[in-house]
Amino acid sequence: MSKKPYYITTAIAYTSGKPHIGNTYEIVLADAIARFKRKEGYDVRFQTGTDEHGQKIELKAQEAGVSPKEFVDDVAGEIKRIWDLMNTSYDKFIRTTDEDHEKQVQKIFKKLYDQGDIYKGYYEGMYCTPCESFFTESQLVDGKCPDCGRPCQPAKEEAYFFKMSKYADRLIQHINTHPEFIQPESRKNEMMNNFLLPGLQDLCVSRTSFSWGIPVDFDPKHVVYVWLDALTNYITGLGYDVDGDNGELFDKYWPADLHLIGKDIIRFHTIYWPIFLMALDLPLPKQVFGHPWLLQGDGKMSKSKGNVIYADDMADLFGVDAVRYFVLHEMPFENDGVITWELIVERMNSDLANTLGNLVNRTISMSNKYFGGVVANCGVTDGFDKDLITVALSTKHNVVKKMAKLRVADAMTEIFNLFKRCNKYIDETMPWALAKDPEQKERLSTVLYNLVESITIGASLLAPFMPETAERIFKQLNSSERTMDELEMFGLYRSGDKVVEKPEILFARLDVKEVLDKVEEMYAARAEGEGEPEAEEEPVIDIENKEEITFEDFEKMQFQVGEIISCEAVKKSRKLLCSQVKIGSQVKQIVSGIKGHYTPEEMVGKKVMVLVNLKPAKLAGVLSEGMLLCAEDENGELSLMVPEKKMPAGAEIC
Repeated sequence: MSKKPYYITTAIAYTSGKPHIGNTYEIVLADAIARFKRKEGYDVRFQTGTDEHGQKIELKAQEAGVSPKEFVDDVAGEIKRIWDLMNTSYDKFIRTTDEDHEKQVQKIFKKLYDQGDIYKGYYEGMYCTPCESFFTESQLVDGKCPDCGRPCQPAKEEAYFFKMSKYADRLIQHINTHPEFIQPESRKNEMMNNFLLPGLQDLCVSRTSFSWGIPVDFDPKHVVYVWLDALTNYITGLGYDVDGDNGELFDKYWPADLHLIGKDIIRFHTIYWPIFLMALDLPLPKQVFGHPWLLQGDGKMSKSKGNVIYADDMADLFGVDAVRYFVLHEMPFENDGVITWELIVERMNSDLANTLGNLVNRTISMSNKYFGGVVANCGVTDGFDKDLITVALSTKHNVVKKMAKLRVADAMTEIFNLFKRCNKYIDETMPWALAKDPEQKERLSTVLYNLVESITIGASLLAPFMPETAERIFKQLNSSERTMDELEMFGLYRSGDKVVEKPEILFARLDVKEVLDKVEEMYAARAEGEGEPEAEEEPVIDIENKEEITFEDFEKMQFQVGEIISCEAVKKSRKLLCSQVKIGSQVKQIVSGIKGHYTPEEMVGKKVMVLVNLKPAKLAGVLSEGMLLCAEDENGELSLMVPEKKMPAGAEIC
């Protein structure tokens, strides 16, 4: 019987520089899902790659003194090296400079032009170079780009436009009738309320102000704009042909089962891309998942700060599978995750070295000590066995259930719950005590057999997430990876087989100070190698001084710590969030212009600084009863002011 096809893609990485660990998280996440789907019996096609055109690339190449193609060849090679280092099992690494991709993009552009979906005009508006996006004045947030918060420049040029509004109602209907299409749910609400329902503007799909792009073949002074070029990789990589001469892969795998992307590009994948597909008369992908970000614990990763964490640096310190474990297990489903060197060491020691590594080591050591490595099921059971076996056999079901909802971190927690249950079983059965009583020899043998069997089950489920570690466990136990059907049964380990004589340490415990010293040396060496100073002053900002006030003036203002208990976007506003803020025993409603910097989900639970006695006012028709205080940098990035130490809601700020 033929396997059911499953097509999964990542967003293609932009070739502006080496990807940090936050960028690398996506390929590892996609790989874990792809491997798990293969284990479930699917015929998986896994595609990733690089996005290599655009004005930003052209400028970076000029700065580096090389051609754009030389620049992207170098960066694409580095990205592929890191993807391979992280043991990712992709089937296709597409580059948007691939000749077959460029040819199809030109044909797609021509087809859409010929059928009246694309027309020529002029664009005049505000342009964000980092995002390569145009915006109207009304779309800007405090005069800055609504996506990245950086300054925008006025721009006017001849351009081709796509008639987005022509397909908007059809897309709205599709989203409403396919609730699984955009995940998580909060991303869907954002797209509907902020973009689709207010009405779509026509989209600029060509540029003339730079040349590093795919030429419009019938009007060569234009190059195809980034999103029409980049998004179509998902079909060109399968052999899609505009003329109908599609490759076998396209007919087999399209539509995609899952587009896995960062939450910052959800709009392009859930509005632009589906509309392009509708215009091409192609089915839409089944699901788009906008995953959260992995953030540096002490602030945003920045080359100028010298605190960027790269996957290869982490792999050198901890090993590839430890890095895979951390990024997969520490990322919540919707909210951003946090990475610090200290937290990595903590997880290494508690979860990997202790819960898993120590379990495998103890089990093999006891098997060798008491039975010369022979693992035999003598069938001598007691009440502790039943619960262990129940947990072992239920883990597969629990993991499958979590993975069906893309809750990868929760799935890994279920697997480690089994390993924790094995450790508890050792404490309950006390093999060292059984070994002292010759009459308990068969019971002791059964206990160790149950441990080897349970660990094999757990390692079989762990394989998609930590493939090298799982293989090392199988090798030491003299077992092999179980199929999903075999995970329904307990007792498949062949009684009488032997484990290895000397167990290998899977994960060694680490000293956090030693790791931090190595990290400091690594950053210093990197700065020296890049010709950067070892220490760089924190940037400062000077602002215009306001009129002096007296202490009596200051005393009139009441500042308190508030806890945000709920938050939602203000309808018909691109900037405003409405928060319910608990201050002591009161709850105040506060409207803030921070929508471009925080999602409603990110706001909930934060402790913030509140100006409590500000005169109430209506913003966009919504009553606001105070003000949340923020800091703003030179790029317009906002950061809520939060207490350094734990403080109760209502604490006075003085």
